[in-house]
Amino acid sequence: MGELDGKTAIVTGASSGIGAATARQLAAAGARVVGGARRADRIEAEVALELDVTDPASSERFVDAAGPCDILVNAAGLALGRYPVDQSTEEDERRVFETNVNGLFRMTRLVLQRSLREPGHIVNMGSVAGRWAYPNGASYVASKFAVRGFTRALREDLLGRDIRVTTVDAGLVETEFSIVRFKGDVEQARSVYEGTRPLSADDVAGCILFALTRPLHVVVDELVVMSIDQSSGGRVHRR
Repeated sequence: MGELDGKTAIVTGASSGIGAATARQLAAAGARVVGGARRADRIEAEVALELDVTDPASSERFVDAAGPCDILVNAAGLALGRYPVDQSTEEDERRVFETNVNGLFRMTRLVLQRSLREPGHIVNMGSVAGRWAYPNGASYVASKFAVRGFTRALREDLLGRDIRVTTVDAGLVETEFSIVRFKGDVEQARSVYEGTRPLSADDVAGCILFALTRPLHVVVDELVVMSIDQSSGGRVHRR
C-alpha cells in the first residue's frame, strides 16, 4: 500500500526538473498523477495534459480536464538571465512574473474554485531566492519573494478548512533550470554547479513527498533545503 493511495495529485511543470521528479515520486507512492506542462509529450504521469500557466484559457482547460484532486503541486517556474537591473529586459521580466507569480496564483485559484477536495494540500515551489537576495537576479528574486508572500496570505484565507499549505524553498539544484536561465548556453549553465555538490530534483521531490505524507493535523509550513556547499541564496562553497 502506498502512502498516497486513492489520492489524485496535480503537478504543474511536470515535464522536467523538480516537477517531473515530483510526479514520479507521487506516482510511486500510489497517487494518480495528472501532470501539466507546455511540453506534454515529455510528461511521465498517468495523465499528461498540455498546460501553459501564463495563459488563462489553457489553465482553465487543464483544471477542468484534470478533474477533482486532493493535491496541487505548483512546480512550474523559471529564471531568465543573470544581469543587473539596468541590463534587464521587459520581455524577460514579464515572462518570469507571468510564470512564477501570476501562473501560480492562477492555478491555485482555479483548483480551489473548481476541483480541490477536502482534506487537501497545496505545495508551492519557492526558492531560497525568496529569502535571501543575490546579485544579478532581481526578477527571479522578486518573483520568489512574491510567492512566499502569496503563500502566507493563502494560509490566512484557508484557516479553518482542511487544506494544508506548504512552501518548499530549495537552493542549488542541478536541473534544466540554468540552461533555461542562460537561454540554451549549456557551458554557462554547467559552471553554476562546478565544484559543488548540488541537490538533485529527486532530493527536492522527496521533501515534497515528506510534507504530503504527514498526518492531517501536521502542517510542514516552510521547508528549506540546500546543498551542504551552500549557506544562503548567493553564498556557495566551491571545491
